[in-house]
Amino acid sequence: MDISDLPTGDSPPALALPHFPTRQQAFVWRNWERIPVERLAAVLSTDEEAVLSMAAGMGLAVPPRVVGEWLTRGYVTLIKANWHLLPYEQLLQLLDWTPELMAYMLKEEDFLFYKLGKLKPNVEPLRYQPLTPDQVRRTQWLRQVVETHFPARNDDRGETPFAFLARFGKTVPASAIAASPKGSDFELRMLYAYAAPYGDTLLEEPTEAYPEGLLSEYRAIGVNGIWLQGILYTLVPVPGAEAFSREHEKRIENLRRLTEIAAQYDIGVYLYLNEPRSMPAAFFEAHPDWRGVSAPHQDVSACCTSSPGVLEQLHDSTATLFREVPKLAGLFTITMSENLTNCISRVSETGPCPTCSARNPAEIIAEVNNTIEEGAHSANPAARVIAWAWGWGHEWSHEVIDRLNPGVELMAKAEEALPIDVGGVKSRVVDYTISQVGPSEYSKELWAYAKRRGLKTIAKMQLNNTWECSAVPFLPVLNLVDENLRGVREAGVDGLMLGWTLGGCPSPTLELTAKPIDQIARERYGEAAAPGVLQAWERFSEGFREFPFSVGVVYSAPCNTGCMNLLYPEKTGFAASMVGIAYDDVAGWSDIYPEEVFEEQFRKLTEIWKEGLRLLEQVRDGTDLTPSFEELSNVAEAAYCHLRSVYLQVRFVRRRNEIGFTGDDTFREILTEEIDLAKQLHDITGRDSRIGFEASNHYYYGPNDLLEKVVNCESLLNQSSPGSVATWSNS
Repeated sequence: MDISDLPTGDSPPALALPHFPTRQQAFVWRNWERIPVERLAAVLSTDEEAVLSMAAGMGLAVPPRVVGEWLTRGYVTLIKANWHLLPYEQLLQLLDWTPELMAYMLKEEDFLFYKLGKLKPNVEPLRYQPLTPDQVRRTQWLRQVVETHFPARNDDRGETPFAFLARFGKTVPASAIAASPKGSDFELRMLYAYAAPYGDTLLEEPTEAYPEGLLSEYRAIGVNGIWLQGILYTLVPVPGAEAFSREHEKRIENLRRLTEIAAQYDIGVYLYLNEPRSMPAAFFEAHPDWRGVSAPHQDVSACCTSSPGVLEQLHDSTATLFREVPKLAGLFTITMSENLTNCISRVSETGPCPTCSARNPAEIIAEVNNTIEEGAHSANPAARVIAWAWGWGHEWSHEVIDRLNPGVELMAKAEEALPIDVGGVKSRVVDYTISQVGPSEYSKELWAYAKRRGLKTIAKMQLNNTWECSAVPFLPVLNLVDENLRGVREAGVDGLMLGWTLGGCPSPTLELTAKPIDQIARERYGEAAAPGVLQAWERFSEGFREFPFSVGVVYSAPCNTGCMNLLYPEKTGFAASMVGIAYDDVAGWSDIYPEEVFEEQFRKLTEIWKEGLRLLEQVRDGTDLTPSFEELSNVAEAAYCHLRSVYLQVRFVRRRNEIGFTGDDTFREILTEEIDLAKQLHDITGRDSRIGFEASNHYYYGPNDLLEKVVNCESLLNQSSPGSVATWSNS
């Protein structure tokens, strides 16, 4: 493979960043303290002195405090930051990746190419050039902005990104292992480990991705399962296509070690299988009869499960996996959507499979799940095999359940098809909400139907956070979560999946599976502070009910990037991408909601949320506080910054689209408040390095990204003055 094989999509011209005098300065800024200076210099074809001079000229910290984890745990952030700045060739140089690795990550790193908009902007190679006198003058203005808003930026800046990892020691003495709490109604309480990358995790030393300190904290709050993505061909070679399984021995060994370590904390390890995985054309050279429908934009085809060889391989690979890793606790599947797998798993781009299209979809989905179950149980009869009804057609979901083997458990999203009315807009939930409380009648009925068949049932929920705002370790809306859990308990499910990749941080919210809400408040914050904390939680919950929920909103709107998302004086023409880059796509952000309703809902939400913050301040003024209270305060403030910024960004873009960008009082008011929020969030990240982090997206932003937003807003505030920064183009 070479660079020309990497996906580009429509490849529109890259966005200019006119708040920087030059593109090379934007590049240094966005990679400062993330990438070693010598590598930045190499990408720019210059020397280190030139790079250091550029950084100092903009007011950045020199010498830099380079955090090495960016290249191993923050590469998604790096790719996003440089997507409009570098062509693939220089992006690979920056990351020290091969084209093969980039292709794999864009495909398998949780839909990364989708998160990047399914396009690679067209950008010329970047080479260092000395600044012109005009660019020097503009750089002096930029530095003045930095010094004005962040006068102590080079002093003690608090926690660096990824500092939270030190909280979770790699090993824990036996005497320090916390006891597991008693009394949960749910036999399975499974989540995605907070510190684990989503990519090829099993190539990493287990205690790096799953430190024992984190496992100990999970045990202490009652979590007894962790899950991670498994891709069968990377674990078990397919005969004739072994080239796709390089380092499978290492992955199996690390998985084996992980299961053994986790077992010491009474935690089972589960794999998420989305199988049989779609594969590129070269794979089918050995098995041409396996090839099903294709997805040309990804250059992959499904493995057709109507071919006996595919099911045989699926069974044997699963059996081998459980034989090789005897302590593997189980797995759960997605058999509709997510990645292209079987021929009916997604809408086909090339027309239906002649064989599969003639079959009953319920038969195909049950057949895949049963094949996996039979393979797993042939090697380990005690393993849990959970079929997730994600994406199943409601009209045939009962028929799938009727066809499932007795050894399969049934998982359903707690809120699926929940009818909601927000701001007068009626709709139904698909997934990923805390603001709208379930469980839905559809999910309750599906669990009940499975139980009548004798199958165990699992509720997939989001306890800590959702894509409504995943940049905080937990949303302090415990009343909403508690209400949802009460409904799930009444439904009699056997276990819980506590979240997708987001929401794995130990928190007070996760304790709700085993403790009453008032007990949690007393134990974490003290008897004196508990009443005020409970009142604040109630206000946050009340405000969050106003969230204008839809999957389109949470995937597209800047709820997760918050203040980091830039403002543009003119339309960019870019569509918001899935939990990726929001741009200025207010029509995409608002989805099913009229734009004026969308704006008003975030106004109401944040005004009520601010009342909760005032209640926390009253607690702060009147009691001796615990470290847990400081955590709660940081999280609540950070969530406010995100949600309030969405409101301001919607106001800005709507007004810009209506009358054009001007220097009137409304725009100045919006920009001034955005600056204040970005500065507030910047300060919070120095107190708590978890803010802005999510396992599959890495960091949505770092300190310099929030500083950049301040520069962006100041340039817009000054646009109508002589020498406007906002009208300068990059060179």
